[in-house]
Amino acid sequence: MSFIITLLYFVIIIGIIIFIHELGHFIFAKRAGIHIYEFALGMGPRIFVYKRKNDETIYSLRAFPIGGFVSMAGEEVQDDDSVPVEKRLYSQSWWNRFVTISAGAVFNFILAWIILLFIGLVNGAPTNKPIISDLKEGYEIYETDIQAGDVITHIDGVRVGSLDRFTLEIYMRNGNEITLEYLSGDEPGEITISPNEETIDGETAYVYGLFLESEFEKGIIPAIQFSFTKFYNLIEQMFLVVGNLVTGGMSMDSLSGPVGIFSVVGDSASTGIISVLFLLALISINIGFINLLPLPALDGGRLWFLIVEKIKGSPVNPKVENTVHTIGLVLLLSLMVYITLKDILNLF
Repeated sequence: MSFIITLLYFVIIIGIIIFIHELGHFIFAKRAGIHIYEFALGMGPRIFVYKRKNDETIYSLRAFPIGGFVSMAGEEVQDDDSVPVEKRLYSQSWWNRFVTISAGAVFNFILAWIILLFIGLVNGAPTNKPIISDLKEGYEIYETDIQAGDVITHIDGVRVGSLDRFTLEIYMRNGNEITLEYLSGDEPGEITISPNEETIDGETAYVYGLFLESEFEKGIIPAIQFSFTKFYNLIEQMFLVVGNLVTGGMSMDSLSGPVGIFSVVGDSASTGIISVLFLLALISINIGFINLLPLPALDGGRLWFLIVEKIKGSPVNPKVENTVHTIGLVLLLSLMVYITLKDILNLF
């Protein structure tokens, strides 16, 4: 896959996700009567500007296709006296503010679900249970009692009810010995195995020597079931990843920034449009989920202050809130720089 085509896919994927996210904020801000200065896609200097009659909002494209924003009156501590008080964000009802701030992530989730439904309709709904289809000679698992058709239920005591959870649990074991619990018909079984260390595409991989079923079922009902189940599994994965990052179960090296995403886009594009669409859904869920984390400078941080306001019965001091968000933004940008540098080094 050429660099130009990969870059084009990357810009389209990131552009769609950011546009949908900001569109959520925009629609509900407009609905609440909040004055919007600008709806921008991209960052940096403006390269295209459009303004409608009888509309205060400037619609713009900016030079760097990473990011975007909806600039609303009442977000900053310093008031804009040219905007009526009732059209400022902080003057809105608690519910209008909550919905406006959370709408970006919700729109990302809706986009992801629609894409997953489309994939299920076009490609069919894949098997979602960790059912063994084959075992490979030369691996410890081949010498055990487990066989094709058996269903894996637990890894090291952790329930794995889906392929997604199975894959994540295997990844987090980092090549260590694992204990598999399984059902052979109605009979339970248990085995303990270690992987073989192999070199795949120049990288070290730990292979346990088992293959799982990947059959597909066509039809609208399976597609709908797939869209909801897959969405739930991906959200569950996000919770598990964040939890393991906090507890040290996974290292910061597991994270990827724009450069890492660019590499994944190239790999996905080379395998077909369905892979690209799935990546679009995955990143959209990631963006929505991360934005809802209760961290300063993110939508989740702003929602947290709204929840505190609801509990205490009065707004948090705007200067305090903005100071917290500013510090959070500096820390998040620092983290992004670290992740980006790591991704660049990994390329070489």
